[in-house]
Amino acid sequence: MRKSDKKIENTLIAALTKACEAALEEFDGFQWLTHFANYSYFPDSLTIVCVFDTSENLEKMYQKDNGDAFRDMIISELKSVNIKVKKTSKHVKFDTEEECKKENDGKWHERFK
Repeated sequence: MRKSDKKIENTLIAALTKACEAALEEFDGFQWLTHFANYSYFPDSLTIVCVFDTSENLEKMYQKDNGDAFRDMIISELKSVNIKVKKTSKHVKFDTEEECKKENDGKWHERFK
């Protein structure tokens, strides 16, 4: 990883940590988030995965506003550190621990391949 990529990574982690901490308070069943990026194509390559405990809690969040409030919160944190993404639904995805356990035996590294 180049020095400039590491700087972007650290800035990104700080922004996502703030978003994660806020989401833990605001969204029932939200557990954690992670991100993936190819820094040669950043920020277009950025994907953020927000993980809930159960499909039921994820569905409740979708029923409220289809995840828009969650996405907006993340995008706001990214903008605060000058990371701009064009289409939030492309960059912010949702998943559940329940589905990973059912489909991938709880092995996230396989699920994220």
